Amino acid sequence: MALTGRAALLAALGSLPVGIWEPGWTGILAVNGPLALACVCDAALAAPVRRLTLSRSGDTSVRLGETAEVTLTVTNPSRRPLRAVLRDAWPPSSWQPGTEVEASRHRLTVPPGERRRLTTRLRPTRRGDRQADRVTIRSYGPLGLFARQGTHRVPWTVRALPPFTSRKHLPAKLTRLRELDGRTSVLTRGEGTEFDSLRDYVPGDDTRSIDWRATARHNAVAVRTWRPERDRHLLLVLDTGRTSAGRVGDAPRLDASMDAALLLAALASRAGDRVDLLAYDRRVRALVQGRGAREVLPSLVDAMATLEPELVETDARGLTTSVLRTAPRRSLVVLLTTLDAAPVEEGLLPVLSRLTRRHTVLLASVADPRVAHMSTARGSTDAVYEAAAAAQAQSERARTAEQLRRHGVTVVDATPENLAPALADAYLALKAAGRL
Repeated sequence: MALTGRAALLAALGSLPVGIWEPGWTGILAVNGPLALACVCDAALAAPVRRLTLSRSGDTSVRLGETAEVTLTVTNPSRRPLRAVLRDAWPPSSWQPGTEVEASRHRLTVPPGERRRLTTRLRPTRRGDRQADRVTIRSYGPLGLFARQGTHRVPWTVRALPPFTSRKHLPAKLTRLRELDGRTSVLTRGEGTEFDSLRDYVPGDDTRSIDWRATARHNAVAVRTWRPERDRHLLLVLDTGRTSAGRVGDAPRLDASMDAALLLAALASRAGDRVDLLAYDRRVRALVQGRGAREVLPSLVDAMATLEPELVETDARGLTTSVLRTAPRRSLVVLLTTLDAAPVEEGLLPVLSRLTRRHTVLLASVADPRVAHMSTARGSTDAVYEAAAAAQAQSERARTAEQLRRHGVTVVDATPENLAPALADAYLALKAAGRL
């Protein structure tokens, strides 16, 4: 129990000594009859905090940048009305900066034997799980002179999921996919490897697609149409090692890689392909396998939510072994990793042939847009030095990409906002060429 500010003010105005009890120690500084009696009565009429029962319900997940609502139900089983201020504590990253006090504190009144519901709105600023901390309740008497205070543990977890900002590109990529799949009347040039049907020749068609037997039976030249392969296997490999922690703009490289992987997974599952996920640095951090077309995207989002970059060098040999174990049959392996010269030349290149012998390999890397901006700097000595350093960095990345291409790897190197659509385009190009 504690003396409130109102009682302290009354004592100060009247120069009256009062009795004060604080948690952790007991003692009476002085005694004043009327005020002490009022405080005792006020404390006696305040609803007991520890007898309250609390429970939670509401959202268990939310996309980063959106709002989750968690409902706290407070039941007052006592015979005294509850007049209280309640603080529903969560980790600081559960709210936008500066909004925690307003979002976490509630005033409530609960009559005897009744319950009330309070809604706490969370807006996480980071991916991962946010777990509720203690609920602190301060129960006041009718005069507001004295208060009882206590805490309750009411567990609840809200998972902040990746935002999937590249979803806006999905309709355009699905339109291109339908064109490849022959469901839209457009001119295609023999994409895919599975025979679909015959149609009349149109100027511009690949002459290799002409069906001479069918042409001999009809008066018009007939060409074969093809549809892209289906039921192929994609393995998305997220490098969660040291290089994925580097920040590009406001977010780590890992976040941009996740966004690109989600767009590719959504597109591939619509195309009838099977998609798995492997996150690795020196050990497996996440593994998603065997999900159906409707389950794969929610499963990937949930697995990615708790992933964080690890400040260790990625073990390329261990990663390769894990990939071969996860994808024993021929697949499209999409490595979302770095194009920095040292990790590629010292780690990936020596073991790359183990992957390319069995799989089609596509490597996607996040480029820093600031480097391109620096390369155009002029006007001062510092600017010229910056431009030279940027040009050297771009040259090293281009040389590393060319080394990978010589090993048969398709390379996508793009800035965070362009990586997802560029990776989707590379997948569609491979599918159209029948390389899956």
